[in-house]
Amino acid sequence: MIPTLNLLPGAIIEMVAVTAHTHRLTQADRYGLMAAILDESLPEEERMCVDRMLRFFLRGKIEMVNE
Repeated sequence: MIPTLNLLPGAIIEMVAVTAHTHRLTQADRYGLMAAILDESLPEEERMCVDRMLRFFLRGKIEMVNE
């Protein structure tokens, strides 16, 4: 049985705002991104935010931290 993942409304937008300010991605943020990627009902605006976060990470503009 696969567990269901439920994101809080607005969680992705909040994560993007905080990450843009700190340039850091925490372990909790990574789990949130994973849940968002697996959520097939994610609104297009939030999916674009997830894509943007991943691009920023790949370009080295965001670092991963273990907090």
